Amino acid sequence: MPGAYDALSARLIVRAGFPAVMAGGFAAAGTLLGEPDAGQMTLNDYAGHYGRIAAAIDAPLFVDADTGFGGVNSVRRTVRAFSRAGVAGLFMEDQTMPKRCGYVAGKDVIPVEEMVAKIRAALAAREDDSFVICARTDAWGVLGPAAAIERARAYHDAGADMTFVQGADEL
Repeated sequence: MPGAYDALSARLIVRAGFPAVMAGGFAAAGTLLGEPDAGQMTLNDYAGHYGRIAAAIDAPLFVDADTGFGGVNSVRRTVRAFSRAGVAGLFMEDQTMPKRCGYVAGKDVIPVEEMVAKIRAALAAREDDSFVICARTDAWGVLGPAAAIERARAYHDAGADMTFVQGADEL
């Protein structure tokens, strides 16, 4: 999916014929704040931004939910807020807070059990079964490839619709 920064770029992506659009955390932070993706935006910042993008297009919008903005209760709130904003799905990473851009050094990951609890909370919070929950692991650069793959499998087994191994493209 091509990545949109805002409603206009999302419209151009759809006009070019793509069936879905992605909006990432850096795109939002860069557009709204002129800052790097370093965890300084709030759930409400993202929900508003993503909602404006979703309202501007007639295609599914898949978005970055950072770490879910906290523990399981925050994850539930995130899923509901993004769904009500018109988003079709999200990916949530297993980094500690405050999170860092996935391609930057100095990040760390939470225990697998904590991320599994977040995934289960996200699934339980869905108001529409077609809302996609993707679990991202940032373990590749922290714990190595084997641990990252093991985490992705655990997240899939926990019920995530999709998994994403951040950093595997850096081979």
